[in-house]
Amino acid sequence: MTTTASVHPVDEVPPVRQLAAFGLQHVLAMYAGAVAVPLIVGSAMKLSAADLAYLITADLLVCGIATLIQCIGFWRFGVRLPIMQGCTFAAVSPMVLIGTTGGGLPAIYGSVIVAGLAIMLLAPVFGKLLRFFPPLVTGTVILIIGLSLLPVAGNWAAGGVGAADFGEPKNLGLAAFVLLVVLGVQRFAPVFLSRIAVLTGILVGLAVAVPFGFTDFDGVGDADWLGVSTPFHFGAPTFEFSAIVSMLVVALVTMTETTGDLIAVGEMTDRKVEPRSLADGLRADGLSTVLGGVFNTFPYTAYAQNVGLVGMTRVRSRWVVAAAGGILVLLGLLPKLGAVVAAIPAPVLGGAGLVMFGTVAASGLRTLTQVDFKGNNNLTVVAVSVAVGMLPVGVPTVYEKFPDWFQTVMNSGISAGCLTAIVLNLLFNHLPSKAGSVAPEAAVLAGGGAEETVEKSREEVV
Repeated sequence: MTTTASVHPVDEVPPVRQLAAFGLQHVLAMYAGAVAVPLIVGSAMKLSAADLAYLITADLLVCGIATLIQCIGFWRFGVRLPIMQGCTFAAVSPMVLIGTTGGGLPAIYGSVIVAGLAIMLLAPVFGKLLRFFPPLVTGTVILIIGLSLLPVAGNWAAGGVGAADFGEPKNLGLAAFVLLVVLGVQRFAPVFLSRIAVLTGILVGLAVAVPFGFTDFDGVGDADWLGVSTPFHFGAPTFEFSAIVSMLVVALVTMTETTGDLIAVGEMTDRKVEPRSLADGLRADGLSTVLGGVFNTFPYTAYAQNVGLVGMTRVRSRWVVAAAGGILVLLGLLPKLGAVVAAIPAPVLGGAGLVMFGTVAASGLRTLTQVDFKGNNNLTVVAVSVAVGMLPVGVPTVYEKFPDWFQTVMNSGISAGCLTAIVLNLLFNHLPSKAGSVAPEAAVLAGGGAEETVEKSREEVV
């Protein structure tokens, strides 16, 4: 792609051939995560195979529509950055609880619709909080996002959670092979091919996996050619108070996570997220979540694994991700195509995921290089935030004795670490300092605050 002075790289439109290849790469990076949520919820509710397949195709369809809204945008909806949308894992536990305690899918969808409307209403409020996200906070959050995703890649590399051959050397060997292919292509291949290193690694890994018996395409023959998700397929939504409250907590968690992802992509693409664009992105999340409740799927958020892909490939065009959204719409309308993608074995995705998710963490470290760590408490902010964020990742059952609402917030390492970083930054860099310590305006500057924040602090001192 050629860059001109009048067109920002985010707004460039690559040739159709590159759009298709780059877009497919994004789809493959997020597909496993996208179908996992309906699989987990549907399996917990003991739905039939036909209903599970319906949930997956509905999810893929709305994933594509949500991605198009976020990337292309209309009016005040959409951040207009290369952001992939997918079902949030933060909602899995509350939705399983709602679905298995008598409410069923109608109660889930009623609470999802209310949560989506709440996100749209709260989006401007979150947009005004952007000044509390200096590089100290954003770098820490991006680092936590990358680190919290690495166990996902590790589970894929070992064969996928619940697999009978989990941890077998052959699975890890295939994942290592894919990782080596990705690195080799990125280092030695021509520029265009290096930008689709992940796609190339997945395709080469799939070519190796099939003859060695890692996967088969039997499910492709059983899948339908055409499947259209109709509104309220499982019945009219019901609105139960307890279900709505738990889903509103999820909404706050997903807004926090999406804020971190949007800021991360803004850093990677050199298009800083402003309060208005952040509100537009969150508003798109809310609209997509409402559509999810109507079209038989779940709450939507920005997908962090694709943030890593943007950083790794350095392809910043939002139209590439919009093309990925179009592919997802096709997969949602053509279940047979979705079955082909679903046949990719977990170790192949694991090998590609290791480098993608590691790239997210490395991007966080790069952002933290802008922060001054001398003569202040910024190192403490990073240390404690990363520790709190990694706690539920390393010890998933650490909060199981706590109330459900607390688990919903803190079991997500991203939201737990993000909230901790915001609070500690306020404590150390925004509250009046004690005698003999750094002045408030200097503390804000050390925390990497924006220039206007420093000016505001000076005005307050005067």
